[in-house]
Amino acid sequence: KSWCDYLTQQFSRRNTTRETYSCKLRLKSSPEDDVVPMQPGSGETHVFFPDSLGDDLIIDVSDTKGKPCGRVVAQVATMAEEPADKLRWWSIYREPEHELVGRIHLYVQYTTAADENNTKYGSVAETVAYDIVLEVAMKAQHIQQRNLVLQGSWKWLLTEFASYYGVSDAYTKLRYLSYIVDVATPTADWLNLVHELLLPVLMKSHGTATLSHQENRILGEVEEQIEQTLAMVFENYKCLDESLVSGLAEDFRPPTGLAASALEPAIKLYSLLHDVLSPEAQLRLCGYFQTAARKRSRRHMLETDEFVAGNSEGIKMDMVTFTTAYQKMKSLCHNIRNEIFTDIEIHNHHILPSFVDLPNLTAAIYSVELSNRLRSFLVACPPTGPSSPVADLVIATADFQKDLASWNICSIKAGVDAKELFHLYIVLWIEDKRRALLENCRLDKVKWSGVRTQHMTTPFVDEMYDLLKNTLTEYEVIICRWPEYIFVLENAIADIEKAVIDSLEKQYVDILAPLKDCIAPKKFGLKYVQKLAKRNSTCPYVVPEDLGILLNTMKRLLDVLRPRIESHLRSWSSCIPHGGNSAAIGERLSEVTVTLRAKFRNYMQAVVEKLSENTRMQSTTKLKKIIQDSKGLVLESDIRGRMQELNDQLIGAINHVHKVSEVHVFVAICRGFWDRMGQDVLSFLENRKENKAWYKGARVAVSVSSFSYSSCWWLLLFAAMVM
Repeated sequence: KSWCDYLTQQFSRRNTTRETYSCKLRLKSSPEDDVVPMQPGSGETHVFFPDSLGDDLIIDVSDTKGKPCGRVVAQVATMAEEPADKLRWWSIYREPEHELVGRIHLYVQYTTAADENNTKYGSVAETVAYDIVLEVAMKAQHIQQRNLVLQGSWKWLLTEFASYYGVSDAYTKLRYLSYIVDVATPTADWLNLVHELLLPVLMKSHGTATLSHQENRILGEVEEQIEQTLAMVFENYKCLDESLVSGLAEDFRPPTGLAASALEPAIKLYSLLHDVLSPEAQLRLCGYFQTAARKRSRRHMLETDEFVAGNSEGIKMDMVTFTTAYQKMKSLCHNIRNEIFTDIEIHNHHILPSFVDLPNLTAAIYSVELSNRLRSFLVACPPTGPSSPVADLVIATADFQKDLASWNICSIKAGVDAKELFHLYIVLWIEDKRRALLENCRLDKVKWSGVRTQHMTTPFVDEMYDLLKNTLTEYEVIICRWPEYIFVLENAIADIEKAVIDSLEKQYVDILAPLKDCIAPKKFGLKYVQKLAKRNSTCPYVVPEDLGILLNTMKRLLDVLRPRIESHLRSWSSCIPHGGNSAAIGERLSEVTVTLRAKFRNYMQAVVEKLSENTRMQSTTKLKKIIQDSKGLVLESDIRGRMQELNDQLIGAINHVHKVSEVHVFVAICRGFWDRMGQDVLSFLENRKENKAWYKGARVAVSVSSFSYSSCWWLLLFAAMVM
């Protein structure tokens, strides 16, 4: 049915003053902004198409200044009852008082006409009747969610009714749609049915034939509701469940990795309603998926809200709560990672338009929001070191970033950057560890004075190097991912090792004091040492037990403890990318090694010099004197007799050194002592090369002293076996 309403208008007031007024006309069924301005008395005409007899023609009257004067509501049903009565007066009322303020004279011509193809269109009464029959049919067949299709005799009746009374196919489909959208569900069956009903209607509207005003109005209404359902599908594309009546899971579920059945028909329906080549339609569809990502992200974040809500600064918590908090943050990283991986799988099903790069679209949101949450969490619950729960979070964060890169996700501004998030904390951890271990090296903190281990060393050093070893183990997860922190850690370890050595020297300062005169600077040689030795007292020097502990400890540092640390540190060179400065690893520790080795050598040399000095304190034990006095002796037994006191002194010195030193130190001292005495003999003979009479005494003296060493041969043999 189409109607042509031809109208002219004239306005009069109860007072005698005539003014100029303007009118705006529209149908009640039309949008409020679909108005037609007309001037009273101008003779203008306009054609309106009411939806039904229940429609109204609304006329808003205003004065020349645009001030509203009143409104006329003309019922279409009244016009249709007496179509011959074309010229009528209608009352003007001012609302909300409903005050009568005037009248308007309208000329209305109400007619019906056929379309240009002479196809009969149903009248308002016929479409109303069809609506009633459709409603009865839907109630009879219990049309509701997941039961949407009319069947059997009711379907036949509606088809026959529409055909007989000339109700258009477009109208029947649109009216059916108007009921279907009221029970909309984000399911494949609903979306497929809507697409099936809507396709011929839109093809007609885009073709040569046009929809009636009534059909256009219904189409506009159903399109709006369909758009809302499509938004529901896209914004919850990971929560769709065809097995549920509502089609939407009420509880939050982890992603399955599969594309929901409703997603493909939803894309198909969206493409039917929109020109997907237009930027507006593309942005709108992408916006739906971005909203979905924000909703999913927000839901994941709820698990950690308690740890960041209202906490702008660090809070104190017990270890259990601390561990729980970091475990939840680790789970958050894994959950967000799974969300992005699921989007990749959905994208690989190729059901989305090419302009929707779902993984990059959602990853940009997930990564930024995860980064913000991690940053807030670390401020609220700052990590104090690379403990197990903290290390797990570091690993999860770094792996998240690594996965995104391996999945070819584009670089995301303000996204997760694990190193940037933890950098300041890592630097602080290393510095705090450095300070704590340096504090342990303070002399007043060392509690192992006078105690020795099974290695005849001080427990202080073993304890400190156990702490250093544990520190390296703790930072394994950091170094393997960011090897540049090797050098920061090495500097700290070098400082601690220096402090350990200084602490040892301070702890044994009293026993080292007698050796200071025998420690010659590098620019002075043996003669300088011998000169200093003459200044010492006449009391024989006995190697203190604590000195043995110190020398044993320094030897263990050089041979066992420090190589372990250096080896561990150098093993990380494989973590440095190709082209990095891996050769620089261990340089600081090498400096400490040189210093420690020089100190140990000086102390060993001083001990040897002290023992050698003991043999020169008395003329009866002075080897040079014995050789010199042996010039006139013929019998070897006489020379051996003169050597007996020196021999006893050597055996006593060697036995005592063995008691206070471990094998390697003992062997080194004995060798040094033997070499030192040999130097005395050589220096004596070099000055008497022409007098061969001295050689016999020297040979016998050396053989006797060798015998004294042989008497301790089991000690040397044991030492050699251990070495």
